Amino acid sequence: MSETTQDGGVAVSAAPPSPDDGLSPAQLAEKYGLSVSGARPGLLAYVKQLWGRRHFILAFSQAKLTAQYSQAKLGQLWQVVTPLLNAAVYFFIFGVLLGANRGLEKHVYVPFLVTGVFVFTFTQSSVMSGVRSISGNLGLVRALHFPRASLPISFSLQQLQQLLFSMIVLFAVVMAFGSYPTWSWLLVVPALALQFVFNTGLALVFARLGSKTPDLAQLMPFVMRTWMYASGVMFSIPHMLADKDLPVWLTDVLQWNPAAVYMDLVRFALIKDYTRENLPDHIWFLALGWALVAGVAGFVYFWKSEERYGRG
Repeated sequence: MSETTQDGGVAVSAAPPSPDDGLSPAQLAEKYGLSVSGARPGLLAYVKQLWGRRHFILAFSQAKLTAQYSQAKLGQLWQVVTPLLNAAVYFFIFGVLLGANRGLEKHVYVPFLVTGVFVFTFTQSSVMSGVRSISGNLGLVRALHFPRASLPISFSLQQLQQLLFSMIVLFAVVMAFGSYPTWSWLLVVPALALQFVFNTGLALVFARLGSKTPDLAQLMPFVMRTWMYASGVMFSIPHMLADKDLPVWLTDVLQWNPAAVYMDLVRFALIKDYTRENLPDHIWFLALGWALVAGVAGFVYFWKSEERYGRG
């Protein structure tokens, strides 16, 4: 404030004290209900935001699925042709040349192999798309405000839709080798649901890692290929290791690995002669445990870096 003096000068008087004097920036923000732009919300608030974007997540996954093979003449048929071609190559190399069908009759081994390829591809594709879900969509991340977990979740949902489309062919292959629909086929639903939760958790973990290390996308194919060979996609783990001079716990560890668990559950559900003796003990508890650990830990791990995606 100011006033004019007798000699024409201007005298400046001190401003009245403010009730906010002496408050730190954090205290001022708390007093007036302010928050940092782009700050990470609480975990429950974040879950609510994701639920509010559920229509976007579904629409985005469907759009990506449609666009995936839009330039190919066969279009969406490649969703089925690709894993079938992989299965044919693996059958020739492992089933015919290397005799990896040890302990399994031909009418069991072919659906065993095709099921393994389809189910493992579901996990493999979810992880690979998760790695690029943030780093490959930086324009979207920087332009719009939305919970970033929407992207890896949407890509996992895309892979689930692709698998469900492919299951029609898988059912045909299984029936062609003598396994016809029974009530056990319904077990495919909870098995794939648990696998989807597990895959989504992994996709969230690698989405965060890939957002800071783009080169991870170049390394992951080698990691996934090693995982595939260790998971019994092309051979039965207990039969293959039965005559090896290896500790018993090694067979258990390989069968407890989550990729092997979900493949075995779907095989057990669909293939008539793939009996309970081929499965590790307490396999449903293993499937549930892997889904909960990966799903919850992956979600929290991704959420903790929410405010940093798309920056730097």
